Amino acid sequence: MTESTIWWLLAGTAVAIELATGTFYLLMIGIGLVAAAIAGHMGLPLSGQIVTAALVGGGAVVLWHWRSSKRPQAVLANANPDVHIDIGEAVQVNQWNADGTASVKYRGANWTAIQAAPVPTPQPTGQFRIKELLGNRLVIEKL
Repeated sequence: MTESTIWWLLAGTAVAIELATGTFYLLMIGIGLVAAAIAGHMGLPLSGQIVTAALVGGGAVVLWHWRSSKRPQAVLANANPDVHIDIGEAVQVNQWNADGTASVKYRGANWTAIQAAPVPTPQPTGQFRIKELLGNRLVIEKL
């Protein structure tokens, strides 16, 4: 069995494992293994094939990691206005309870609201914006 055949088998194995696990980084390693197989077909010695696999596969992993770190992270579902239509709506807080919660009227029902960030006492009253939903509680922040 030639060296290039072994590289092709390793690349196929990496792609198969990637399909089973869903880690995109294994696909990048597979690209490096394919580059090593092509280097083997071009007649490079084994050390050149290994260096090719390391440079191409490692470079692809680094580039993919750098690219994915530049993308904005997804908003969690409990704070995503595309999931909850209540995010961003205004509520009126008239009084805070001693435990740091407030009872607010929103959409015809009473809700328990909590502050998104700790605030000094006495807590301010007035208009607040719904930042996220935590279970059956509204997490609110001052407008």
